[in-house]
Amino acid sequence: MKINVVNIFEKTISQAELHIADGFIKEINITGPENPLLHYAMPGFTDAHVHIESSMLTPAQFARLAVVHGTVSTVSDPHEIGNVLGMEGVEFMINDGKRVPFKFCLGAPSCVPATIFETAGAVINAEQVGQLLASGDIGYLAEVMNFPGVINEDPDMIAKIKWAKHYNKVIDGHAPGLRGEAAKKYASHGISTDHECFTYDEAKEKIGYGVKILIREGSAARNFDALIPLIAEFPEKIMFCSDDKHPDSLVAGHINVLVKRALALGYDIWDILLAACVNPVLHYSLPVGLLRKGDPADFIIVDNLHALNVLETWIDGALVAKDTVSLIPDLRSAHPNQFVCEPKTPLDFICKNEKKSETQIRVIEALEGQLITNEIMTHAKQEGDVILADPDHDILKITVINRYENTHPAVAFIKNFGLKRGAIASSVGHDSHNIICVGCDDESIAIAVNMIIEAKGGISAVGNEKRHLIPLPIAGIMTDMDGYAVAASYTSLDNFVKEELQSALQSPFMTLSFMALLVIPSLKLSDKGLFDGVNFRFVSLSL
Repeated sequence: MKINVVNIFEKTISQAELHIADGFIKEINITGPENPLLHYAMPGFTDAHVHIESSMLTPAQFARLAVVHGTVSTVSDPHEIGNVLGMEGVEFMINDGKRVPFKFCLGAPSCVPATIFETAGAVINAEQVGQLLASGDIGYLAEVMNFPGVINEDPDMIAKIKWAKHYNKVIDGHAPGLRGEAAKKYASHGISTDHECFTYDEAKEKIGYGVKILIREGSAARNFDALIPLIAEFPEKIMFCSDDKHPDSLVAGHINVLVKRALALGYDIWDILLAACVNPVLHYSLPVGLLRKGDPADFIIVDNLHALNVLETWIDGALVAKDTVSLIPDLRSAHPNQFVCEPKTPLDFICKNEKKSETQIRVIEALEGQLITNEIMTHAKQEGDVILADPDHDILKITVINRYENTHPAVAFIKNFGLKRGAIASSVGHDSHNIICVGCDDESIAIAVNMIIEAKGGISAVGNEKRHLIPLPIAGIMTDMDGYAVAASYTSLDNFVKEELQSALQSPFMTLSFMALLVIPSLKLSDKGLFDGVNFRFVSLSL
């Protein structure tokens, strides 16, 4: 094909004839200078850190949507399904991804369970991590969230790191807000990346310790604006990632959106393309072509380098997307799962004040666009000895229900969801994926939770005498239904929550899913109780 070829390594654009055979770039014959009348071929985009499961889609369905935006590969941590199904879940992700023309680099989950302060469905121990890392299907040790364990040289955590070093595989980091000597010691164990930086100063400090920074822009956590200035100073140390992306957001765009935003801000296109295309491939040794002779024929065709609209996506010499239409087939998958708990009643969610007097309570303050939360104190609304939700003041009830055993729900309170009525619930609850629900009253909470229990996984919303459910039959966190149809259903559900239940959040379900993520400060809720993520200990609801 005759086309303008973008050579990121040499920072050149040339008119050329591109020859492809047997899935590889056989020749790139330069025929002249850039011709603005031709389209442009360039390496495809790589998402340097994503949990496929957070799209609520299988790998096969995720790929169908991603290729339309020029994504040819992902660095994917199967931590979520690992916490539900253990090794079986990781094997599911490997096998499902192999069915489609897309390049998934899967990691060995390093923290299953994520903490001892919640109930997960499985354990992946150091020996099993070693087994995974020995496989050619596993490319790296996935995000080491237990940074206190690394710093304090916990034997199990150090053993997992040693396996990664033994097999010469990359070690991914996860250390939100970690600074100073603690961050330096963490990095010294071979931690090579971090996607959890909140600020420019934090990220720049970690670069100084040899850590590469992933600029994240997902459906809930958004750090692009704070971190993008790094790309001009440290272009070879930066990558782009989404981390967690819901299906409607994936339909709208992927890494291509970050590329366009960076361009619009005036950053150098060669630095941007390093972060979006080259750096992840080199860092993780991905089997992804970078538009060089002899490389796999993985590339995209765009209209120009200003608008950067993706016209075609090629993987291993096969056309997989053209003119915003995916050419990857719509495939069904197996439905492994683990869901044991029984239906609940409104009485299960009553929260009593043992002091039987007016009291202050700890409240989780959710923050727009962040995984971190604040801990705030407020006077509880009470009737007798029962503490109630107070929608008029945006103090709602939150509950986490163990889905692996039939136990009593944990109950606390949360601010900034803004619901005026009803409840929303999900079995996508990082990291252990117990059922998590926020609501205005116990009756609505019970209905929303029981819809998920009956379906053995899903996301739900109730209110105004209406009930909505998207079933997630694969591990309670994914579906193999057509990704575009799932995205449309999700958009409808999301609109219902925002318009009729009046949630104030941009991504209420994605934010909900992180309210049980104990490894992110500062106050969260697990199925075992209210948790202080700064000091890593349980705390009481009331003072």
